Amino acid sequence: MAAVTISDETSPARSTLISRHLEELILDGTLQPGDKIPSERQLCQRLKASRPLIREALKELRGRGVIDTEHGKGSFVIGMLDKTQNVNPLARLYENHPRLLYDLLEVRELLEGEASSLAAERGTTKDLYKITKAYQAMNQSPENNKDLLDTARLDHAFHRSIYEASHNPVLIHTLQRLMQLMLNSVVDSITSLYYLDRQKKQIDSNHLNIYNAIINREPEKAKRMAIEHIHNIRDRMLEIEREEERSQRANRWHQVTSQQ
Repeated sequence: MAAVTISDETSPARSTLISRHLEELILDGTLQPGDKIPSERQLCQRLKASRPLIREALKELRGRGVIDTEHGKGSFVIGMLDKTQNVNPLARLYENHPRLLYDLLEVRELLEGEASSLAAERGTTKDLYKITKAYQAMNQSPENNKDLLDTARLDHAFHRSIYEASHNPVLIHTLQRLMQLMLNSVVDSITSLYYLDRQKKQIDSNHLNIYNAIINREPEKAKRMAIEHIHNIRDRMLEIEREEERSQRANRWHQVTSQQ
């Protein structure tokens, strides 16, 4: 965070300047949901302001629900998801209506395609490092030691690192609001497809193409690869459904003919 000089007067206008400066850091993605705000002492040094002024600015941010302070730990940027609402209502609906998976894949196609494009265009060196670490973590664990749920979480973390690099706060917060649903869709696709060697290779190839396009600063290609990834998942899921339906029809026919 670059040093910014604020007058050392403790007026409301001065504290508001500091709180707005911190809000801008949150909006442009420098400080992200869950990140710890620098300590009062660090803020005093960086902003060239008095401690009472810093405290008043942090109080304003807490009052607006932008940060939360934990005693003995510090202040943290609050995410869009309300802490009191651990489960998105749609997540409960999703459990009883599996067809929502395809609705969610349509949303992922729109949002993740744009997020990948913006990440390739706007991602900082730090963002690209996070994306690289997430990509490596997703591919490092020996396959025979991977629990499918762990695999899904690593997959989801890779995609999350990409949309956080978009530096579009509305897009980031929208995707965070859908986080549980997004994880559900990843779990479904992983558990349905990853045990099939051909499908696993397809998913791994899609991830590599997305990663390379972002790292190589190719926004259009990154968007195209992200959309292709979602299309492949949707098509394979539909293919599996059709195979299951054919199998069920064959079983019913066998039962009918065996009773004659």
